[in-house]
Amino acid sequence: MNDTVLWSLDRRGVATITLNRPQVNNAYNGELIAGLHAAMDALRDEDALRAVVVKGNGRHFQAGADLAWINSVAKQGPAENEEASRLTAEAMRRLDTCPVPTVALIQGGCFGGGTGLAASCDVVVASEDAIFSISETRWGLMAGIILPQLCHAMGVRQVRRYALTGERFGAHDARRLGLVHEVCPNGGLEEAGARIVDSILMNAPGVTSSTKMRSILSARAFIDDAELKELIDEHALARQQDEAAEGLDSFKEKRLPGWYPGKA
Repeated sequence: MNDTVLWSLDRRGVATITLNRPQVNNAYNGELIAGLHAAMDALRDEDALRAVVVKGNGRHFQAGADLAWINSVAKQGPAENEEASRLTAEAMRRLDTCPVPTVALIQGGCFGGGTGLAASCDVVVASEDAIFSISETRWGLMAGIILPQLCHAMGVRQVRRYALTGERFGAHDARRLGLVHEVCPNGGLEEAGARIVDSILMNAPGVTSSTKMRSILSARAFIDDAELKELIDEHALARQQDEAAEGLDSFKEKRLPGWYPGKA
């Protein structure tokens, strides 16, 4: 496994998965996605697994996609773009349907795919400095592969605002919207997370897993293979369109995108 994602398992059966690209605010690229899969592959075979904690090294939890990587993938062929979207979508679905409870600890920026990671976890704790944004449309990209999780976490009405505007919102708003369960003081994430994990460990593991999966199924929130394929195809195609090229260029050149008309 590469070092863009670190993982460990303690004697209680509590795993910690740590995003480890702090130099780019843990923005995801092909290596980080592969690292997530590798961590989940390893943990899948651990019979003693009881809970998974997901966090990010450095000042920020996860700043969405590494746009330099997105740009390089976009210039490749349809097969390469489909594969990149498939691996990303499957990482989200695997976290969403992980058989044990998952807890996300969020500090600083949580943008784009980072919001999808959060929405895919069972419990989300954010420090007061956390900032969120479903930001893909700002760069001519499409957040389709995380929209199912976000809609179930926040409700479609809120997603229709924040995914269409790309507005940033803070930790307390995220809690009000349903994306975050608890807000803690800056520096208090580990303590808050430990308390939640301890509550999980008090519960019988078999029925805890059954309760999680039945909750997903009862809410019609399980993404089957047919829907996943649609999400992947749409996500990959958007990356190869003119809007994505312009959005990524505007980011690189630190300018407004061409579709912005300016003030009336």
